[in-house]
Amino acid sequence: MNAPTAPDAFERRLVRVTQEGLPLVPRPYASIAAVLGVSEAQVIERLQAMLERGAIRRIGAVPNHYAIGYTANGMSVWDIDDSAVDRVGELLGRQAAVSHCYRRPRRLPDWPYNLFAMLHGRQRAEVDAQLAALAALVERECGAVVRARDILFSSRILKKTGLRLGAGPRET
Repeated sequence: MNAPTAPDAFERRLVRVTQEGLPLVPRPYASIAAVLGVSEAQVIERLQAMLERGAIRRIGAVPNHYAIGYTANGMSVWDIDDSAVDRVGELLGRQAAVSHCYRRPRRLPDWPYNLFAMLHGRQRAEVDAQLAALAALVERECGAVVRARDILFSSRILKKTGLRLGAGPRET
């Protein structure tokens, strides 16, 4: 594997222009290109190259669930047998009800959970029903690998941010 390369001046400018999010316009890459004084194709090509070499992990939309009416947001937490956690995570991650799913180490003895899957609904009962359906799916597809599960409902909105570059040397 090649050693990672540091971003060049153009990539640093590109990250700074996009770090607050893409513009909400029909052609966001064209808008970014106009700010940077390059073509839309150059912006897309460079972002693709950064994705391919791992300089950035993803480009995605992060909806404000509260603004679109989903006020019952819960992180389902699962204690899954280690031999099955990847298989269960892949299964959960494919479900429409799950916005994101990831594995984390347990923090024993107080925190036995090693898999997390975010659920969203308009009411807590809706999210509870999603969790019950997911648990039934996991048992049907993977067997009795769930030792425990719970759901932690959000009590406040936390601002999500991606990559941030600090003010470095002045660039042109």
